[in-house]
Amino acid sequence: MIRPHFRVVIVDLSARKTRVENLPGREQWLGGSGLAALCFEKYGDPALPWNDPAQPLIFAIGPLTGYFPLMSKTVCAFLSPYHGQYAESHAGGRSALALRFADMDALVVVGRAERPCVLSIGHKHMEIKDAPFLWGKDVFTTGKMLRNMLSGSGTRSILRIGPAGENGCAYACINVDTYRHFGRLGAGAVMGAKNLKAIAIQGDASFPLPEGKAYAQAFKDIYALLTETSMMSKYHDLGTAGNMAALNELKSLPWRNLQATTDPGIEGISGERFAKDMLLRNTACAGCPVGCIHIGFLREKFMADNRYLYRQVAYDYEPIFSLGSMLGMTDGFAVLGLMDAVEREGLDCMSGGVALAWATEALQKGHISLAETLTPLQFGDAEGYKAAIGHLGRGTNEFYRRLAQGTMKAASHYNGQDYACVLGQEMAGYATGETFFVSESLSFRHSHLDSSAYSADQKPQDKDAEKVASGFVKDEASRIVLTSMVGCLFARGVYTTERLQQALGSLGYEDAAANLEPAGQAIQRLRWRLRMRSGYDPVHAKIPKRYTEVVTWKGPIDAEYMETLRQTYAAKLVELGSESQPG
Repeated sequence: MIRPHFRVVIVDLSARKTRVENLPGREQWLGGSGLAALCFEKYGDPALPWNDPAQPLIFAIGPLTGYFPLMSKTVCAFLSPYHGQYAESHAGGRSALALRFADMDALVVVGRAERPCVLSIGHKHMEIKDAPFLWGKDVFTTGKMLRNMLSGSGTRSILRIGPAGENGCAYACINVDTYRHFGRLGAGAVMGAKNLKAIAIQGDASFPLPEGKAYAQAFKDIYALLTETSMMSKYHDLGTAGNMAALNELKSLPWRNLQATTDPGIEGISGERFAKDMLLRNTACAGCPVGCIHIGFLREKFMADNRYLYRQVAYDYEPIFSLGSMLGMTDGFAVLGLMDAVEREGLDCMSGGVALAWATEALQKGHISLAETLTPLQFGDAEGYKAAIGHLGRGTNEFYRRLAQGTMKAASHYNGQDYACVLGQEMAGYATGETFFVSESLSFRHSHLDSSAYSADQKPQDKDAEKVASGFVKDEASRIVLTSMVGCLFARGVYTTERLQQALGSLGYEDAAANLEPAGQAIQRLRWRLRMRSGYDPVHAKIPKRYTEVVTWKGPIDAEYMETLRQTYAAKLVELGSESQPG
């Protein structure tokens, strides 16, 4: 049934109770990013620490979830352990459809359980299962045990953390249905602080589809674009891994802690090499016909009897960059092994890889020693990195506990700030130039998907800081509309404003359809207000020296222009986050 309000389910782990609240404002806040921000404003407190039991962990979906293809993401919102500020992370898998079929627009978890537990929740039930026996278990072992413990296979989504989340790593992720993640800014640590090892969302209800021709026609039109044109084919074929060779050719691929932007070793870790030698199969998030998730196979030998174990590892551009080129790795199978190790600990792959790249250079420069790293770290040496990943996830010593709080925090302690590859958080894999470096450094999620900056850098452009910074603001607002639906950003070419309006109208959300642009701008302002209330100051954000040393296809970085652009964009963000702004 189409509802004008949001149905929000709040679970209090301390009291072991649940309540349901109906929040108005769908035409203004839409869902997803907008609903998550609305929930944090209502249930969160920017003045309290990130790990205070009262702070909410929010999972929100959008009005098109369950009705249209690729509306398959969930927005997770929380106060981040990485920087202590309001944050979002997005993930696919089955989580969005499970929430829809559990009749929730948002799930909000507050409180802290007395002992490690698992939350199982659906349309007609909520159960908190004490599970101290799962604490300390890796992500894979936890998943196997949970699948035996819980009912509802096929309609269930399992969200779980590994040792990194239990130990408060500021970039611990939440694993979603094995191959997807709430990866960035430490959502896994928020679960760990709540003594919450896992959440199982049971999609155990049903809902009718709209009657009449409008919905059927809207679905048919969108589905045809996704499946009968070439608009999405690149995501199914090579996938985002195809960017490896292209960016290497453009001298825009980070190598060895961004000491280089191109290397002939790309042949061993290109998307083409993964597809030829390592690809096992494609799979997809629930509700998606594209199949962009590429699963590689990893073979391990049992030394005792010469038998082999084959494991399946999901790969795409980001983990190949962060655990491949950034670490000087040129063997694709070795990179899959590092991905497997990162998954096991429950670490964000980008932050984990970039952190270890910094540690490798710090060791080379003598800023740290083997007394800190406990294992030799050398670019291209997979075995050393595997051991370090285990230390990082489990916080073995003071050095790894510092590094687990963020590369720049460790770099500040060990005098290695200049070569820390941090743009708000550990960088994404686009050494494309000034536009991207500024965008990721200051943008809301410090994500390459907050704007099209990395794409703009690959084209000739005028160095007009005012024009570029205004473009960042406009681009973010338009993307917020899609992340409030909550759609996959790969489909932004399909889900234009007109098609989103057609889809919303076919479901009866005419007011929301007519209000998309103002809604996107209102959500943008609310998110920045929440971020700044919790301590963010873009004016004083700095871009490390390493980024001024980069050489791309366009030549050396223009440090003066980059600083002008940073100041211009920061001023616009301060204005967006001002309490005096309407909306």
